[in-house]
Order: sequence, then C-alpha cells, then structure tokens
Amino acid sequence: MYRYLIAFAVSVVLMLSIGCREAAQTPPLIKTETLVYNYNDQTYEGFLAYDENNELPRPGVVIFHQWTGLTDYEKRRARELAELGYVAFAADLYGQGVRPEGPEEAGKQAGKFYADREMFRERVNLGLSQLRKQPFVDKEHVAAIGYCFGGTAALELGRSGAELSGLVSFHGGLANPNPDDAKNFRCPVLVQHGADDSMVNPEVEGFLKEMDEADADYIFVEFANAVHAFTQPMAGDDPSTGVAYNKKADKRSWMFMQDFFDEIFGETVTDM
Repeated sequence: MYRYLIAFAVSVVLMLSIGCREAAQTPPLIKTETLVYNYNDQTYEGFLAYDENNELPRPGVVIFHQWTGLTDYEKRRARELAELGYVAFAADLYGQGVRPEGPEEAGKQAGKFYADREMFRERVNLGLSQLRKQPFVDKEHVAAIGYCFGGTAALELGRSGAELSGLVSFHGGLANPNPDDAKNFRCPVLVQHGADDSMVNPEVEGFLKEMDEADADYIFVEFANAVHAFTQPMAGDDPSTGVAYNKKADKRSWMFMQDFFDEIFGETVTDM
C-alpha cells in the first residue's frame, strides 16, 4: 500500500511538462455528442467528448456522476479530458430523465444503488461498454473516474473485476458490504479524499484494511482542510456544512489524476 501526501511542487513540474507537450501539437477541436443508448427496456442519455482533429485511437475515460445524476459538471469534465487528448464519456447511471432535485430525492435514488450492488455494477459496466464502442477509443487503454456517488461507482466497477488500465475516485464513498471483493481489482486505483470529510472518514479504515488484505495496487491521497465534494463549485464555500468546494484540492486532485494517467497509459499518452 502506498499512501501519498504528494508535494505540490512535483505536480507543478509534471503539469508544465505536459503543457509543453500539448502546446507543440495541433490545437484540439472538441466535438461533443449526446449519446442515447438502451438496455433492458430502459433508455439512458450520456455525453461524449473527443478531439475531432485526432483520428488515431486514444485512451478512453468513462466518468460517473454524483448523486443528482448527469449534469453540466460531468459534461465539463468530459470536455476537459477531451482537451487532454482522451475520449471521454460521461455515463448515465440513472436513466434518461432521471435527474433528482435536492438532497432528499438524490439520496433516495442513490440509495437504490447502495442497497443493490449487483445492479450498481451492472450499470457501471454498461457505461464502460458504451465508451468502448466508440470508434476512436483504444480499447486496451481505458480508465474510469467518478465524483462522490460516482467515486463509489468507479470503485464498484473495479470491484466487479472489470478490465481497466486504472480508476480514480474523487471524494467517493468507500464503504463496501463485501470486503472480499477488493481482490477483484485488476488495475491500479487512485483514491482522492478530503481529510476533513466527516461523511466518508468513518469508512477509511475499513477501506484501507480490505485493500491491504487484497494486496491491491492503490494510492490513497488526503487533502488537508478539504471536506466532502471538494471538487464541486456548486457545493458552496462553507466547510461547516460538511460539503464545500476547495479550489486548491480541486486543482491538485486534477493534476494528480493526470500524473496517474501518464503512468497507467504510458507511451499511449506521450505519443498523442
């Protein structure tokens, strides 16, 4: 187990090198598409983003949304990933038109998935399969990321035994009713957690224990002074509520994700 509190200066150097690499290339022309797909008599509506100027196969990233369903936030992240050279697909776990409003409604919808992990894993694998169907995706180099509920979704994808290059959870729930399923991870895992996240902190010890016992390849990063939802501006700016945006943690976690992707995708990224 590697538990890193990574120096900010190192990440800045990495970002400068990545930025220089990208500057030498043709500026991306980002194309986005609403992708409607069906499964078991239910319709889903995801969001696809990619660089239209790049016709070569490239790594793909599936994005899992927070508990209010697919929103403009995940679509922005998809565009940002496309600008970095990836094919990004923001999956719809709930179904077309199912977009809970307010914590109570969102909690009920997300609760259905926490209570039925088999369904949860079926839906995340459905999202992964839609990404792999895209023509420009290098199907041997695919990763998953997720935010809050979506962070749990990314972990459930790994626990299902899915073939991935890696996965990243941003302030996701870590509780797992079947700890032995940690042995099913077949890829490196990056968990990015707010050190002051009172919602998830009770789950950390158990998560670390099950990952260690499974001899899983994982990195656990904690951001000081960050609470739940630290990457999301819509969470507000009052940490005393338990959810709040933290600009520093948001930027650092995005940098660490890029560093992680450079590692797991290797030359596939440097050649883009």
